[in-house]
Amino acid sequence: MKKTLLTVGVAVALMMAWSIARVQGQQDQKVTFASADHANFQESPTKGVSMAAIWGDAGKGAHGTFTKFVPGFDAGMHTHTNDISIVVVKGAYLYKDDAGEKRVGSGSFLRVPGGKKHWSGGDPKEGALFYEESSGAFDSIPAK
Repeated sequence: MKKTLLTVGVAVALMMAWSIARVQGQQDQKVTFASADHANFQESPTKGVSMAAIWGDAGKGAHGTFTKFVPGFDAGMHTHTNDISIVVVKGAYLYKDDAGEKRVGSGSFLRVPGGKKHWSGGDPKEGALFYEESSGAFDSIPAK
């Protein structure tokens, strides 16, 4: 368990450091620390989803958030305008596209390219807690 938490912690820290430098350049020298255990989660307009901002603003542009899916959450088939990168912290993020299904468990990474039609959801028993980031605003466009 400690090894998994350490792995997730290192992955999230590296991903955050890389993305902050990439998105904000060298202008912002502020160190950012975030703990999912102490994050301020807000209910999303989508029932079953809550998000806690770490940096940026998911509604306006580049951002990093902790996101939770309740157990059994079903996002349906959809796309996003921008690429989304995910590191699962707890539970499992369920992913499905034309190539098949993936259970993205604790300590695992998934990148979904913008425009890629897919289904996502939370583990039926544990749900999912994950760090998510994107270079643009978050959206979910239902697939036709």
